[in-house]
Amino acid sequence: MTNVSLAESYLIKARKRLRILDVLKEEEAYSDVMREAQEITELALKAMLRFVGIEPPKWHDVGSLILAHRRSFPGSVARQAKRMAAISKRLRRERELSFYGEEDFIPTEEYTLNDAKRAIRDASWIVRMAEKTFSSGQ
Repeated sequence: MTNVSLAESYLIKARKRLRILDVLKEEEAYSDVMREAQEITELALKAMLRFVGIEPPKWHDVGSLILAHRRSFPGSVARQAKRMAAISKRLRRERELSFYGEEDFIPTEEYTLNDAKRAIRDASWIVRMAEKTFSSGQ
């Protein structure tokens, strides 16, 4: 399997997972929206890195690599590197908390519809940035 084939696989997975976010939102499973949005973001950003020949690490927030390698991406995508990194960092902070919670943080009680809407909006935007990267044919 080539790096591009694996990158394409990541993007396919991210696109398919996007479809479940609205179902989770309708079910008022806002903490699950947060977790899935993080995973979608991670897959899409790692797809972008692989597509331009950069092996992504096995950690969840690769925003710093997007920033470091911004020149590897098409201009319209490169100009959005800071926003992509910020979204990745924010959702990464929510990853475990949204899934496991804490004694003083019950995920099913803490996350709101607005949190879920923002996560959906951000994950969808990241996937669009990945699609732009792929369509550039670099």
